[in-house]
Amino acid sequence: MPRLPELDQAKLSSDQQKIYDKIKRVRGQVRGPFAVWLRNVELAEHTLALQDLFASRVQLDRRLVQFMILISARHATAQFAWFVHAPHALKLGISPEIVEAIRQRRTPTFIRDDERLVYDITTELNTTSSLSELNFNRGLAMFGEQKLVELVSAVGFYSMVAMTLNAFAVSVPGDKKPLD
Repeated sequence: MPRLPELDQAKLSSDQQKIYDKIKRVRGQVRGPFAVWLRNVELAEHTLALQDLFASRVQLDRRLVQFMILISARHATAQFAWFVHAPHALKLGISPEIVEAIRQRRTPTFIRDDERLVYDITTELNTTSSLSELNFNRGLAMFGEQKLVELVSAVGFYSMVAMTLNAFAVSVPGDKKPLD
């Protein structure tokens, strides 16, 4: 059960309404972490910009961004994030076998080296909050500076997303629980 009441659009301040409309334009609806963050207009506005950056304006392949989100969502058991992003990861080319292995907390069998590296880096960051010299060097060699910075920063952002979803018990539509 969600810990915050659903937003009543009729009770939003003019600043909240402005950002609400912007979120709805960009995302199609106002739910998930944005329904929480909208309690602080500035936070909602800046997280929307950051989410948009990771979703469409980074150099890192979108397939790998979605894969990183799944790994982070599974690590945190963030039901809503998994519900939203698993279909995107599949659509962008992450195999159903890999998605299911992540869901079951198993290390997948990888065919693509970039997916293996994103798995290793994301898992290490989520468990140690740091990056070993080995994985740093692997990431730098495969992705270069900009993409590695994007990946590490996105892991941090989606950890914040997962914490927000879990702390406020944001429910999945239909009260589904895709993760156990």
